[in-house]
Amino acid sequence: MVGEQVEVRSVPARSMRGTTRSLALAAAVLSSALTSAAIAEEVLLTLSNENARESSPIEWTREDLTALPQRRIQTATEWTDGRPVFEGPLARDVVSRAAGHGERVANAVAVNDYSVEIPLKDFERYDVILALSVDGRELSLRDKGPIWIVYPRDQHEELQDPVFNSRWIWQLDRLVLR
Repeated sequence: MVGEQVEVRSVPARSMRGTTRSLALAAAVLSSALTSAAIAEEVLLTLSNENARESSPIEWTREDLTALPQRRIQTATEWTDGRPVFEGPLARDVVSRAAGHGERVANAVAVNDYSVEIPLKDFERYDVILALSVDGRELSLRDKGPIWIVYPRDQHEELQDPVFNSRWIWQLDRLVLR
């Protein structure tokens, strides 16, 4: 070994560039997959009941919410152009998981802590949804998501009253039943 010559070959720069690109692409794909998995498991909505002394809050992920039957509502709004199509589970289906203790209202709270009280009878009387998408695109924080409470206002003339507009809370992340 001592005194032996070792042959060193250099690798052409262009073949290294291809390898570097391949590794970068593989890293990007893996990162995207991991990010998508993390987002899928992220809690989007916490549902609690102040009247139920022994109950724990229920945490809903996007996967949990999309596992429920989905409804579509095509309706005009004060905040969008045209008549977009909103899709998500019925609010009453979600609320029913924690109701049953004499509650009358849901305090809906947004990411920025804006809140509004919504009579639970709204969820029974109308097909109000917790919209997760609009026109086939998942809602994000930038576009009023990840959850937007949407009323079927085009189907019921009384829902075009400004009182109901205040209940269209977006960036919803908590529902507290009272």
